Amino acid sequence: MNKTRKSGLIFFPAFDWAISPTHPEREERLLYTQDQVFEEGLLDLENIVEYKPSIASYKDINRAHFCVPDASAVTTESHLISAGGAITAADKVMKKEVDNAFALVRPPGHHAMLVVHGARGFCNVNIEAIMIEYIRRFYGHKRIAVVDTDCHHGDGTQDIYWNDPDTLCISIHQDGRTLYPGSGFHEEFGGPNAMGTTLNIPLPPRTSDEGFLYILENAIMPILHEFKPDLVINSAGQDNHFSDPITDMRFSAQGYAKLNDILSPDIAVLEGGYSIEKALPYVNVGIILAMAGLDYSQVKEPEYDPSRFMQSQDISRYIAQEAEEIYELWSRRDAIREKSVGNSKYVGRKKNIYYDTDGIREQQEVVVRVCNDCGGMVTIDSRSDLGYRIFAVTIPWKACRECRREGEDAYLKAQKEGRYQYVYLQDKENDLFLVK
Repeated sequence: MNKTRKSGLIFFPAFDWAISPTHPEREERLLYTQDQVFEEGLLDLENIVEYKPSIASYKDINRAHFCVPDASAVTTESHLISAGGAITAADKVMKKEVDNAFALVRPPGHHAMLVVHGARGFCNVNIEAIMIEYIRRFYGHKRIAVVDTDCHHGDGTQDIYWNDPDTLCISIHQDGRTLYPGSGFHEEFGGPNAMGTTLNIPLPPRTSDEGFLYILENAIMPILHEFKPDLVINSAGQDNHFSDPITDMRFSAQGYAKLNDILSPDIAVLEGGYSIEKALPYVNVGIILAMAGLDYSQVKEPEYDPSRFMQSQDISRYIAQEAEEIYELWSRRDAIREKSVGNSKYVGRKKNIYYDTDGIREQQEVVVRVCNDCGGMVTIDSRSDLGYRIFAVTIPWKACRECRREGEDAYLKAQKEGRYQYVYLQDKENDLFLVK
């Protein structure tokens, strides 16, 4: 037995929301887990406590996103409750009512980017980002690490925190050359003022428990030790499971439990995972037991046979090399920044984004002010084939005087130009969101 911890659970199956009745992202994803939790009597344990989710506000969403035309247009009540469930988990942890908390909520969110024109990857708004910005607004500016263990690259969370030096985003996922969204490679390393705080660890298909845990212990944990976050958040996707119908990995419920035991997140938030009967009830029970410091050694799926799901020696060698490369990248982040940024005053990039769930195409031009004192003022010129063209400005947390001045000037200038249907200003330090 491990040292027990008091753990909070927040369930929200979202009975009234699904992309379609037979879509893999539907309410049954959590109903089987709830049944398993009740059947095992986990809620009868003194150190596991269930809480009801709160409802996030549009203001909560606007701290993390620029929704086009506004937050009400891209969300339903279920999205607000899902985000509210994560916020409830954060409140219970930050108020020290529990040692950690697991928000078992849907709809998921880690593919939702900073600008939102619609749904992509089953995600409308980013649940973890909304929670992080809530924590910073009400509990002070925290240094936060997000470890995304979903099988798909956490491209939305990466996009939101691309320019934030105080948020470390680590995504461990199936190689993007073989799976949606086709991104998540080493060269995606963060913006000019936050290089190294975006780290991607693409793994080959058919990676097993051995490979995931090797990466965790030999790359992720040493990096977290050096980053020294105030909070660790697990973006807890469960579609790396060997029975998942839309991925090709070999992770087990025992592997997920061991990962959370080692990682010891302060907050876990459910993301993907679509093996509704064969995986999710067992994986979630394993994670809950691990977070609560209880024995999870007997958690086992009915179809699990370790001999069937061993990874090849070639995969093991590849993963050992991957661990070395990602840690070396992290170690060279300052030198990489100096070489890539040089004397530039601004760094721009163009992005083409496809919203696969809603069939929307978006083009963005993003510019960040290079700054040694803060995350840098960011502007985004975005247009989608829905007919919207918007201009958005972010003034970051702990903004320096120049970034604040330039951000406010850019917002006013864009309004006068008259080229945009909507012009937004997101001022994180002052908790201000304006749209004209």
